[in-house]
Amino acid sequence: MTTATAPSPATLAWTTELHTGDGRMDETHAEFVEQLNTLLGTPADAQLPLYQAFLAHTQAHFDQEDRWMLATGFTAENCHAMQHSSILETMRAVEDHYRQGDTDIITRLAEALAEWFPQHAASMDAGLAQHLRQVGFDSGTETLADPAAIRPATMSGCGSVSCS
Repeated sequence: MTTATAPSPATLAWTTELHTGDGRMDETHAEFVEQLNTLLGTPADAQLPLYQAFLAHTQAHFDQEDRWMLATGFTAENCHAMQHSSILETMRAVEDHYRQGDTDIITRLAEALAEWFPQHAASMDAGLAQHLRQVGFDSGTETLADPAAIRPATMSGCGSVSCS
């Protein structure tokens, strides 16, 4: 039986602490936060279409960062990309559970993402943004100033050369 629970009081504020210094990344992150907060403010019985849009946005968001990592010398199996993969796997499972009647699960996941995201943005994403600047990668055009400066698939760390 589907029940309409009250919207979650939890939200995630878009603050300067979430900024990575990369304009395109920050724009994508602001959209992520906005969609997450919309989910958290929506009754459970009305969340599924919003959640599906949020899942599609999150997939595109993570694909974008994964592309940037590969273009700037990370291995495909780096820990940052693996975290993205794990989050997306969980998000897809949540949709299945919701359809099976666990209508509070989207709110529970959204609350968990609101708790997880600030640390991810401040560590892995900020590290990635710093790495992109260091190697001369333009995230707007997805091009390198000097492609010869990148050694392919040499980094397996979480977001920057310093943690590989």
